[in-house]
Amino acid sequence: MARPASTSPEGDRHSNRHHEPGLEIVHHVSATALGTWPGQDAVEATRIIRGELGTPHLPFLPELPARGVGADAIGRSASLLVDMAADVQPHGWRITSRPGRDIHRARSLLKSDINVLADVAGTEDSQSAGIKISLAGPLSLAAELHLHSGERSLLDHGARRDVAHSLAAGVGEHLRQVAAAVPDAAIIVQLDEPEISRILAGTIPTASGYRTLRSLGQQEAIAHLRIVIDALHDAGAAAVVISIPSEEAPIALLRAAGADGLAVPLRGLDRKQWEVLAEAVEAGFHLWAGALEIRDGTPDRTATAVKALWTPWRETGLTAAALGGVRLTPAIGLDTLTPAAATQVLKRLTQAADGVNQLILG
Repeated sequence: MARPASTSPEGDRHSNRHHEPGLEIVHHVSATALGTWPGQDAVEATRIIRGELGTPHLPFLPELPARGVGADAIGRSASLLVDMAADVQPHGWRITSRPGRDIHRARSLLKSDINVLADVAGTEDSQSAGIKISLAGPLSLAAELHLHSGERSLLDHGARRDVAHSLAAGVGEHLRQVAAAVPDAAIIVQLDEPEISRILAGTIPTASGYRTLRSLGQQEAIAHLRIVIDALHDAGAAAVVISIPSEEAPIALLRAAGADGLAVPLRGLDRKQWEVLAEAVEAGFHLWAGALEIRDGTPDRTATAVKALWTPWRETGLTAAALGGVRLTPAIGLDTLTPAAATQVLKRLTQAADGVNQLILG
């Protein structure tokens, strides 16, 4: 089955609303990573990331969870909530009525990271065309934030809705702060939804662990995602890409919610999912392909990563030209590695991107 090429850039499906002046449109495979980084040195991390992922690749604002409370993905995203706060309990982050020291620490760390980004970017001779920031998506955030009873806020319809609206209310100021740090960069947002498959399947455990929460209906999931995605677009995000696990990847749901693309590990995608993904790609949906596996702290060979994308892409009937705009990522976050190993992953990613581009050129 022959398929037409689709080379529209990230966000181009909504180009009238989201195109960022000065963002050069280049149709080729590039690289980025999922956001987490090892260690506690934000300056070193930012310098390495921006050094390895210069244009045409996509550098990112790193998350360094090794710094402890507030540096984790849930703490960082909870720090953006409006009219809702959180603190840390033995069972995890809990919704509170007033901000305490945990959320203050999360806000302080995020502010410091953005200041570091501004300082490092300010020393560069030429800045990257874009910057990626990562946030917990509203569904997984609701699964990880607990009510006063200890149950997950995902259990309660009103709480789920409030989490989505509160996050949507806070993302605009966050994007403004990032834009001030790197004024000429298009901001691309990665919404992390690691629990989306379990949320839709109804396999998230209750606080007691003796039963599971009821599955969330697709229409409600779409509605909550759309609340946040629309707020990000309205705040100036050039694109919103949702990071999900490959198991039962709900590609149609993400498209219905208004996402511009998805980031997904390739290893778990079956033929049926590749067919659905191919249809989405043809329609302008963007793929961040988790093609680079990391085994025992070591990234796979460049050729292995290239093959992980190229082989199923061609077997599905997609054209080589349709690869334009695909970004290669690791299959997992990098925070469990050493800084040296994480740097090697970025080098391997850019090499793999070059390898795919060579295949496109024939």
